[in-house]
Amino acid sequence: MTGLRHDGRFDEPNLDGTAGDYISFDSWEWPQGVGLYGLVRLWQITGRDDLKLLIEGWYEKRLAAGLPLLNVNTTAPMLALSVLWNETRDPRWEKPLDEWASRVLAEMGRTSEGAFEHHVSDKVNDNELWDDTLYMVALFLASYGQASGRKELTDEAALQFLVHTRYLADTKTGLWFHGWTFDGRHNFAEARWARGNAWITAGMLDLFDLAEMPQPVKAYLLGVLVSQVNALLPLQARSGAWRTLLDDEGSYEEISATAGIGYGLLKGFRLGLGTPGWKEAGLRAVQAVLDNIDESGTVLNVSYGTRMGHDLQFYRDIPIQPTGYGQALAILCLSEALRHVETGDQTL
Repeated sequence: MTGLRHDGRFDEPNLDGTAGDYISFDSWEWPQGVGLYGLVRLWQITGRDDLKLLIEGWYEKRLAAGLPLLNVNTTAPMLALSVLWNETRDPRWEKPLDEWASRVLAEMGRTSEGAFEHHVSDKVNDNELWDDTLYMVALFLASYGQASGRKELTDEAALQFLVHTRYLADTKTGLWFHGWTFDGRHNFAEARWARGNAWITAGMLDLFDLAEMPQPVKAYLLGVLVSQVNALLPLQARSGAWRTLLDDEGSYEEISATAGIGYGLLKGFRLGLGTPGWKEAGLRAVQAVLDNIDESGTVLNVSYGTRMGHDLQFYRDIPIQPTGYGQALAILCLSEALRHVETGDQTL
C-alpha cells in the first residue's frame, strides 16, 4: 500500500486546480482514507508498533501540510484517525477531528430528506446519493460521535444510512444500486455494482461495531443487510469472487469488492448476525483474495475509482489498477479471517 505511486495514467485534476492523486499513499483522499482504516484495524488486531508509527506519521505530515477542502471523499481519512484517537486519546488528534465533524454537519451539501450530496474533489454531484458516501462520511460520524460522546453525530450517521437505504436498496433483488438522483428521480443505469455493495456489506457491520444505534434503526438496517446477503450469496463465482456487475456474468471478477463483501460476511457471522452460509462464502472470498495477491503484496484485479455510470457498459469498461482501497479491503478481509483461525477454524 505505502509503495503505490501515481504514474500519470489517470489525469483527474481537482476543482480547485490542484492535481488529483487517488493512488499514491501520501495523498489525502478517499482511497488513502480507506487504506488507513485497513491499517488501523490491522494494528488493533496485531498490536504492531510499526503500524501505529506509520499511521501517526502519516497524519502528522498531512495535518502539518494543511487539510484539503471539505467534501465527501476528503472526509474518508478521518475515520481511521477517529478509531486511532478512540484507542490512544492522543490530544494531537482531537481538535482536527472535532472541527471536521462540526463542519460536516454545517457545510456539507444535502439533498431532499437531509442526505449528503456526493460532492467530491473533482466534481459536484448535485442532488445525487451514492453508496460510497456512507463509508466515506457516515462511518466517521458514527465512530467519532461514539468516541466523543457527541450524540448528534451518531444520530446523523443513522439518518444517512436510513435515507440512503430508502433510495439505493433495490426492493426487487435486495442488492443496492450505485446511485440515485433527485433530478428525474431514478437510479441512473440501475447498476448493481459490486464495490458499491461491498461498501454496504462492510459498512453496515462496521456501523454496528463503531457506534450504538437506536434499536429500531439497528433492527431495520440488519433486515436490509440480510436481504442483501441473501442476494449476494448465489452470485458468488466458482473462484470465490464477485463480478464488478454482480448479476452480469459478462463483467469481470473484481477483488476489492470480493474482499469487502468477504470481510462483512465473516464479521457478520462472528458477531452472531449471520448463518454458517455467511462464513462459508466469506472463506471462499478470502481464498479468492489470496489468489490475487502477487509476490510484492499488490492486490490485483481491482477496478479503478468508478464514477456514476449511465449505462452498464460503463462499469464493464472500468480499468484495472492497484489502489489503496484494494489493499485496505484485502487487509480488512484477511484480518477478519485471522480471527476465525484463532477461534479454531482450520478451513483456511
